[in-house]
Amino acid sequence: MENRVSVWGRAWFAGVAVVVFVGFVLQFYLLFTGGADANSGDAGNTIPLGVRFVRLFSFFTVQSNLFVLIAALLLAIRGTLGRVGRVVYLDALLGIIVTGAAFSFILDPDLQLRGVAAVVTALFHNVSPIAMALGWLLWGPRRQWTWKIIPLAFIWPVAWLVGTFVRGAITGWYPYLFLDVPKVGLGAALAGAGMIVVFTIILTAILLAVDRRLPRVPFGLRSRP
Repeated sequence: MENRVSVWGRAWFAGVAVVVFVGFVLQFYLLFTGGADANSGDAGNTIPLGVRFVRLFSFFTVQSNLFVLIAALLLAIRGTLGRVGRVVYLDALLGIIVTGAAFSFILDPDLQLRGVAAVVTALFHNVSPIAMALGWLLWGPRRQWTWKIIPLAFIWPVAWLVGTFVRGAITGWYPYLFLDVPKVGLGAALAGAGMIVVFTIILTAILLAVDRRLPRVPFGLRSRP
């Protein structure tokens, strides 16, 4: 059977979608006005707009929030997930939890923002991870993932890592310091990437284990054949 999210669950995910959408609107405002990037803190006074736009969507944080926006909209509008939607939902959860953890333990001390940029970084790095994870815990839907889906869900993060190193080798720009080969060295950068991969694998196992132990129809979820 396939679980359908209840009206309250759909309202919750609609709220998550609004939070992320507002974050993107404010970030685009900063992008087009030359304000500080909410991911790196870099201002756009000397960087061409096209370059800033490409760099914006090179951040794992931004891509994760894009997955969250799509998954939240699917659940808010349809209340259920198809095969592709299940992969998107798993990527959204994995990506946004990794984003929240990395920001709290790796990136946060080095990032000092004010004004609109501070609001955006809070929405992307704090509110979105907590809201999406809570939404999954409270509303499900449950039993959406099988071991066959996991390799599909890992295509995106692996492609992001490979693309980051390839693009960095060509342009000299890396979205995060711990992956910046010229600054930290190839060994340290690969070790940092490896830690992220291992953490994501462990997180995936935890999500699947918890998902199978939580009630199938909690907090108003109803099932349909």
